[in-house]
Amino acid sequence: MTTRFSLTIAALVAAFSLAACSPSSEGGGSDTIFTSEYGTVKDSGYSIPAVPISKVDKRFHRQIVSYSTKEKPGTIIVDTPNRFLYLVLPGRKAVRYGIGVGKAGFAWEGEAYIAWKQQWPTWTPPREMIDRKPSLAKYGKDGMQPGLTNPLGARALYLFNQKGEDTLFRLHGTPEWNSIGTAASSGCIRLMNQDIIDLYERVRPGKSARVIVKQ
Repeated sequence: MTTRFSLTIAALVAAFSLAACSPSSEGGGSDTIFTSEYGTVKDSGYSIPAVPISKVDKRFHRQIVSYSTKEKPGTIIVDTPNRFLYLVLPGRKAVRYGIGVGKAGFAWEGEAYIAWKQQWPTWTPPREMIDRKPSLAKYGKDGMQPGLTNPLGARALYLFNQKGEDTLFRLHGTPEWNSIGTAASSGCIRLMNQDIIDLYERVRPGKSARVIVKQ
């Protein structure tokens, strides 16, 4: 292979990579925007429906953004007022996800860590929720089995406090993509299923997996 031919191939590969990753003018200054990542997903025997992403405000599409913080890479920062979740990356960058947050009276702020994570989790409503909505009592013992209609979606990350106690708050998926950007949950932080799968793969549970929730 000649040197000139090798250089030509390298140039083509580089051009393709830039075309695949570069944000459009709609990226809002993001390094990369993953608007194309919301199609149908086959996962553990389930077929997660595509999100009609054109109906979701582009601010809430997963993207790599510039982000200055003193927190270490791997830290998750939840910006509740603006409905964003940031996963801090090296080099003053972060992965930013759109989220749905707790409605009035259910908001929570503070620090926790991801004690464990689960694919296709069972959902067990807390007693307080059952008291508010008695029809959920049937799930109080064994929980709702995993599935496309399960409120925790395709993945859940479980938040514990520094004493090792379950906060009962979760970062989780949701089939209700139209709740992203709103305050509609019972306090947990919800992401589109395609986004929680992405976040799940990037996070390793343990006390170093800090989560900071800001109101």
